[in-house]
Amino acid sequence: MQTTPIYVLGGHQSDFALNASRAGSGLFELMQEAVRGALDDCRLKAQDIQTAHVGNFVGELFTGQGQLGGMLSTIDPGLYGTPASRHEAACASGSIAILAATAEIEAGRYDCALVTGVELERNVPGALAAQHLGAACWVGQEGTEAKYVWPHMFHRVGEEYARRHGLRYEHLARIAEINIANARRNPLAQTRDWRYSAASFTEDDEANPVIEGMIRRQDCGQVTDGAAAVVLASHRFASAWARDRGIDLETVPRIAGWGHRTAPLMLDAKLQASAGQPLVFPHVHQAIQDAFRRAGVRDVFELQGIETHDCFTTTEYMAIDHFGITPPGRSWEAIEDGTIEAAGRLPVNPSGGLIGLGHPVGATGVRMVFDAARQVAGRAGDCQVEGAQRFGTLNVGGSATTVVSFVLESGAAR
Repeated sequence: MQTTPIYVLGGHQSDFALNASRAGSGLFELMQEAVRGALDDCRLKAQDIQTAHVGNFVGELFTGQGQLGGMLSTIDPGLYGTPASRHEAACASGSIAILAATAEIEAGRYDCALVTGVELERNVPGALAAQHLGAACWVGQEGTEAKYVWPHMFHRVGEEYARRHGLRYEHLARIAEINIANARRNPLAQTRDWRYSAASFTEDDEANPVIEGMIRRQDCGQVTDGAAAVVLASHRFASAWARDRGIDLETVPRIAGWGHRTAPLMLDAKLQASAGQPLVFPHVHQAIQDAFRRAGVRDVFELQGIETHDCFTTTEYMAIDHFGITPPGRSWEAIEDGTIEAAGRLPVNPSGGLIGLGHPVGATGVRMVFDAARQVAGRAGDCQVEGAQRFGTLNVGGSATTVVSFVLESGAAR
């Protein structure tokens, strides 16, 4: 059980529409913006940070650059000598960095931690970017028959749903349409100004061409350059911080629960392990339930919203029933009845998600926690869910290999 409250003092997200290479920037500049923005948001100095963690998946492949903990220390003289570590778990890298920071605070080693996630993905041709991102599967052992590995792998997840429960493309298309609509309200979303036709969310091969199997263009999360950062603190540090700034500590969001599960790398192994069961990925459900249990959440509808992984529409389709929004195999019900829409009973991805907002891989887990924290603090702007006191996240690395879930809450929820 999590017994030490972890407060989210603030954070920052870069503009995910930015093509960093064209703008003359790279990993360092993206990270620098996120870190400085987070410090400014919290009204902290760099020397107030006692430990730091960086989430990044494939910096070496896209840029040849490793040792990103040392890069962070270059951002501000006040960070010189601050212990820093880099964490990699594919698309869940940012969440693993957050888990490492919370563990240090819970252990009493430090009281204030900076966590940032960063990825540069648009500096190479699309086919090469897809190859680099394919490092999250078992290279040479799966997906070898596909031109684009990850659309193929999550097409296979959709196939598994179709085999066990039935699946209609119109429901996947509606997920994409909802997330793109949500992104239009987000001033930092990659797709906020993109234009779509009436056929863009249909099986029209011109307006929505096939990428791999059932996965079409609008079913895909974006290839994105970006960074996000949050500052986490113990109760002792947060109490003093709030008092000095005239802030009611009860209004400061906190991480109330977490779940973390890891399954075998290959998709076939996971599907075989769940053969004959209603849930395709039982360990994903377990990670979510672990977070709920630690947060004292008895039912998913005690949340007011969710930021979930939608690297593809089939991923979000899976998340809906694995959260328990519907019984297994009936995610379509929450799509048809509007439950997951921005004004629905339980909005999913009011930020726009990976499909609408964007997916700089190493930053996504951090961005999710930042967005969830802003929701429960009432700071989410045009994306705000009215009355939000508890928000859940689900961050997935690989074919649901690494799974991390958080519950963020405000004082009003306690």
